[in-house]
Amino acid sequence: MTKTVCIQGLGFVGFAMAIAVASAKNVNNQKPLYKVFGVDLDNDIGRKKIKDINEGKFPISCNDKELERAYFQVLKEKNFEATTNIDSFKKADYVIVDVNLDVDIKGKDSKIDFYNFQKAIKTLGQNIKKDTLVIIETTIPPGTTEKLIYPSLVKEFEKRFSKDIKPKLAHSYERVMPGPEYLSSIINFWRVYSGINKESEISCEEFLSTIINTKKYPLQKLSSCNASELSKVLENSYRAINIAFIEEWGIFAENIGVNLFEVLNAIKIRPTHSNIRSPGLGVGGYCLTKDPLMGYVSKNQFFRDYRGEFPITKKAIEINRLMPFHTYEIANDFIREQKLKKKILILGLSYRDQVGDTRNSASIDLAKYFLDDNYSVNSHDPLINAKVSSDLGYLKNLPEAELFSAIVLTVSHDFYKELNLIDWLKNFTGLFIDANNILRENIIKKLRDQKLNLKIVGRGDL
Repeated sequence: MTKTVCIQGLGFVGFAMAIAVASAKNVNNQKPLYKVFGVDLDNDIGRKKIKDINEGKFPISCNDKELERAYFQVLKEKNFEATTNIDSFKKADYVIVDVNLDVDIKGKDSKIDFYNFQKAIKTLGQNIKKDTLVIIETTIPPGTTEKLIYPSLVKEFEKRFSKDIKPKLAHSYERVMPGPEYLSSIINFWRVYSGINKESEISCEEFLSTIINTKKYPLQKLSSCNASELSKVLENSYRAINIAFIEEWGIFAENIGVNLFEVLNAIKIRPTHSNIRSPGLGVGGYCLTKDPLMGYVSKNQFFRDYRGEFPITKKAIEINRLMPFHTYEIANDFIREQKLKKKILILGLSYRDQVGDTRNSASIDLAKYFLDDNYSVNSHDPLINAKVSSDLGYLKNLPEAELFSAIVLTVSHDFYKELNLIDWLKNFTGLFIDANNILRENIIKKLRDQKLNLKIVGRGDL
């Protein structure tokens, strides 16, 4: 019998997860294992999203052709449906929670407003069956599953069932990588999980084993939901701190005439240092900008007896937030020294390559520095299909380069890597900045041969 899965929240992660679950097949007859309902809020935004999804309009800006193909396939097979109807939860054998949870960044008072998240959990407690497994996929502060989610579900269950009936609850975080292998990053990657009790743990393992390629990527069970929550927060914090650490060395290398990328390649030959980060424009996206604060929030809201202050993590967040200012300074110093017009073009608005997601984009932070200094700003990004603030002077078509005093290349979209820069920049006399080590060495040589003013963040040898 086909089981039913509800995905609560159809954002970037929730939608992709819904397609991954709906694509799971019975190994014997290749029929879908699950009927999947993607449930979103019953408001103007939610209703439009639901309508578009059900009508075959791919809802996110992403160039993963496999995800797009899988989406149309599950629509064709009629085992995936988007809805605002919370009665869908009553049918669910499994619910995966992908509700956004943002950190309100206020220094030592940083916290999370759990109101909407708690409301979503309460809705589940009021509707799910007594044997439904709830899997929390949202990134949450350690302690949230045990101290907030489970008590909320128990409270609602006690109103509906006997006190002997306890909800089944697990935590298993996503490690999705938006881009050309978005769907694969769900199915073909290691997955961490834990359950609130043994029954939940076993149920979670059985379910995930039908979605994840566990033969190549075995599941990793941790001893508690606190540990699973901490695992997600810590791995993102490590990456964010690594990026912040390398930023100061990139600026140092520029000032002493060293190509830091050459140095990093030499260091990476050591297996213990293979994942050292690189300097660039800055940190963006939905995870690295907020997840490192989850430990601090956890201390503030769940574990108040702990007196640690997370000084290294907080400093890294501060450094990463200021990273785009360095690129602004490079451009501004050149324009001021050359007495040029304060007119800038930013190539790339998304927070990373091959996606159209602008959330917490370092490119937009860079644009704000120029705007605050009364620059005329234009921007271009071939993957953006959402509304862009008028301040950013967004252009759908690539303009003539000579109209600007400086151009900043921020994101390595295929469009920019395949662009004939030599020809496009032939009449350009301003400064071209590669803010993310995007240009290949042969292109750099050709641009220098045509006397282009060129700067690359992290390189002092040019």
